[in-house]
Amino acid sequence: MLHLPQAPAPALRSVLAALGSPTAVREARTPALRSVQGPLSPELPLPLHVLNRITPDEAAPATRLAGWRFMVRSGDRAVAAADTMLTPDGWAFSHFFEGPYIASTELAMRQAEAASAAYQPRLLSIPGLYMLTLWLHGDTGADPSGGTLAPTDVLVPLAPAPPGIAAHRPHAVSDLLPVMTLRIPPGPLLGSPA
Repeated sequence: MLHLPQAPAPALRSVLAALGSPTAVREARTPALRSVQGPLSPELPLPLHVLNRITPDEAAPATRLAGWRFMVRSGDRAVAAADTMLTPDGWAFSHFFEGPYIASTELAMRQAEAASAAYQPRLLSIPGLYMLTLWLHGDTGADPSGGTLAPTDVLVPLAPAPPGIAAHRPHAVSDLLPVMTLRIPPGPLLGSPA
């Protein structure tokens, strides 16, 4: 069972304004979005966190909230996604996009909805692996902007996943983190050239 977090109202308003702007939609690099006839609606808001650094001895690595992602639906199907970002003036629309992560996110959400445990869904980007996961956080009442991965949280890699990591296969954080630490090159040592 999934407990969807509430997106900040200004983030939703910024996406609605962008969808209502013919210029923003026309200039988007999303052919599917430009070709849709009929109304578009932002749905399924998910906080988007980033995990920049993983160290082997870190049991619960911290993430940072990078924005909120909304699936943009036309009728019964998602045709694109809209990202928002936090600016000094508050939440603002960032960009529209399309691609394989749209369908992959929807599939992972359907699979997670069938789980017997309760989760708060989030997205987690791991730039060092070019990997995006559905992050199923076990504390359903947690502030969605908080970003500590609990060892018992579940990560579901979205397709396309990095080589050797199966897409749409749920992994406990405690099981997947060691695999990820072997694949991410270590950061520069203090005092060494970057």
